[in-house]
Amino acid sequence: MPRTPQTFDAVDVIRTKRDRGRLSDAAIDWVVDAYTRGVVAEEQMAALTMAILLNGMDRAEIARWTAAMVASGQRMDFSGLRRDGRALPTVDKHSTGGVGDKITLPLGPLVAAFGVAVPQLSGRGLGHTGGTLDKLEAIPGWRAGLDHDALLRQLRDVGAVVAAAGPGLAPADAKLYALRDVTGTVEAIPLIASSIMSKKIAEGTSALVLDVKVGSGAFMKTADDARELARTMVDLGADAGVHTVALLTDMSTPLGLTAGNALEVAEAVEVLAGGGPADVVELTLALAREMLAAAGVADADPAAALADGRAMDVWRRMITGQGGDPDAPLPVAAETETVTAPAGGTLTRLDALAVGVAAWRLGAGRARKEDTVQAGAGLTLHARPGDTVTAGQPLLTLHTDTPDAFGRAREALAGAVDITPAGPTARAEPASAGHRPVVLERVARS
Repeated sequence: MPRTPQTFDAVDVIRTKRDRGRLSDAAIDWVVDAYTRGVVAEEQMAALTMAILLNGMDRAEIARWTAAMVASGQRMDFSGLRRDGRALPTVDKHSTGGVGDKITLPLGPLVAAFGVAVPQLSGRGLGHTGGTLDKLEAIPGWRAGLDHDALLRQLRDVGAVVAAAGPGLAPADAKLYALRDVTGTVEAIPLIASSIMSKKIAEGTSALVLDVKVGSGAFMKTADDARELARTMVDLGADAGVHTVALLTDMSTPLGLTAGNALEVAEAVEVLAGGGPADVVELTLALAREMLAAAGVADADPAAALADGRAMDVWRRMITGQGGDPDAPLPVAAETETVTAPAGGTLTRLDALAVGVAAWRLGAGRARKEDTVQAGAGLTLHARPGDTVTAGQPLLTLHTDTPDAFGRAREALAGAVDITPAGPTARAEPASAGHRPVVLERVARS
């Protein structure tokens, strides 16, 4: 998409969307390009994004906005990727972010074990949601920064790579995301969808599986909002020629039994070794099946590749290929503190958002992009909804290098747990407690 001449005024573009009008293709091309070049001021784009949050965009507007962000930078191309004379199919996965969401770590090696190339350009955590790069950087020596040639070499030789996106990939999105984060417009579905899909389309993968979280620990709190976001992104992918499907998955309770960087790496390795928490295994396998189907691999059994060690072999090669030592001990926090059950009964709720905020306050996350994280900080869960607990039993272990953080983490967890007393006078336990499926719905192009 060529750079558009300056034929628009930023204030006129803002007024159009403020007054619930439709932005023309030319106006969208101009404003995205002009903002990326610094012609449109930060306060003007802030006003426009707020107008988009309040008044929305139609499908054609979102598609054009996404295309304009893709056109702001470079596009990667994996079409020439080959191994042993055979073209390698490529497929990626993106999660909208959650608490304890370490799925990328076992998933990439698992899918790559079937001869599929999995280029995963990932990000860092901000606020209560953890970042994949932060998790992997807990492994001694592992590095996120790879140049294009190194990335292609690892995809060809290993099949899986997790790396930081370079600054040339959809630079409009990087600038716009930082603005949205400080102006209260992160939740705008057209802007979430275009942000995610502009990077994935520019990345150049031929197929994409989306993990759209819904629940207290997700950006999308309701199934209706999550479904709208999923459908918008699936359509954007299809319109750009990327085979795209989405799964709506539960984020009312943290995934697995850990939240925090090194803690989640250890849990991911358990899954690769054929064990791990049931919900993490369930979601890993569900996403793997979708990715393999999208890549055209028929009759694949990802569960067998976890059981027989093939996925673990790819994991070890992936980590080694990026400078890491898969056998090195993971960092451990200097201090721990235990949160116990206040009463006996059935644990019916453990709020994902509260756990994510607690992990963030313990040092596992960051409030600003430039903040550092503690590799060993986070929480370990000792019970999940549906479990029977006794008074005084450990529910959570808090981990940090800064013991002053314990107090604020406990504040975040206040009210995060519901325990239904046992006995004939107890209120009935919700039928779904402890039995809610991880995958709630599948969204594909109709």
